[in-house]
Amino acid sequence: MTDQKGEPPQPVQPPPPPAYQPAPPGYGQPQQGYNTTTVVYQQPAPVLTFQNFRETPVRMRCPKCQNDVVSSTSYETGTITWVACLVIAFIGFWFGCCLIPFCLDACKDVVHTCPNCRSQLGRYNRM
Repeated sequence: MTDQKGEPPQPVQPPPPPAYQPAPPGYGQPQQGYNTTTVVYQQPAPVLTFQNFRETPVRMRCPKCQNDVVSSTSYETGTITWVACLVIAFIGFWFGCCLIPFCLDACKDVVHTCPNCRSQLGRYNRM
């Protein structure tokens, strides 16, 4: 395509960008009489909801009340308690000795509960 003079058309160029001008003096600096304070927020460490429960209390987020808690522990009779009782009775200690495992927390299962809403968070079965 040519114009009336027989010359090809010239491509249209965008106008040049405005010239760079430095920022005025004092731009970005605190003004006289004003104090600036930088506040840094530290994110809390993530709390896992799946825990490896043992005898000691565990810090975790309760799935029911959504609070960050340290679990309360209590002991309940479990399988190992009954097995120890039967083994002691089988050996021949009939005179009440077979009931000793029911008095020892080391033979019982540990139940972890939320101290706020009392829901069960987990359980450590010894067997």
